[in-house]
Amino acid sequence: MEMGQGEVNGSRFKRVCVFCGSSQGKKTSYQEAAIELGRVLVSRRIDLVYGGGSIGLMGLVSQAVHDGGGHVIGVIPRTLMPRELTGVTVGEVKAVADMHQRKAEMAKHSDAFIALPGGYGTLEELLEVITWAQLGIHEKPVGLLNVDGYYNSLLSFIDEAVEEGFISQNARHIIVSASTASELVMKMEEYVPQHEGVASQLSWEIDQM
Repeated sequence: MEMGQGEVNGSRFKRVCVFCGSSQGKKTSYQEAAIELGRVLVSRRIDLVYGGGSIGLMGLVSQAVHDGGGHVIGVIPRTLMPRELTGVTVGEVKAVADMHQRKAEMAKHSDAFIALPGGYGTLEELLEVITWAQLGIHEKPVGLLNVDGYYNSLLSFIDEAVEEGFISQNARHIIVSASTASELVMKMEEYVPQHEGVASQLSWEIDQM
């Protein structure tokens, strides 16, 4: 069920980082999900942190949050600005030196992470924050917006890794998944870590790790 922009709820999150494609994908459902996620964040007074692009699903989710009155922080490497920034950008744009700094900045400013459909970059960002959670670097919820079963194969692979002894059952619960934005955010609000961090004193900052 679509949540209207006038519907306001509280949240344990001040900002959520969204990973998603710089392409829109072939299905309109991916585009609709990005816009709906933006509206759900606005309805819960959650600001957006994302990869800074104005194209693809990145552009749709950021525009939806901005149009709803939410604050948007985009973090983008300078070398990608000509490719991923077209037209008018929304919100606050933070230019950084490289991909490593981009991920560190996005994580530092966020209370949780959500992945929309995307490609290699989205998967890399998603799996890194999952790994950080497993290591004990953070205890922030990690959500997978599984639009039209897009991530079914990834979830099956992770379940197979659990079955084969490469991922613990408790670590499997790091990933919260749902097919709609409203259901996903509600599940993430209720998230409690079940795994034990490997090295809980690790720092976010690269120069302190």
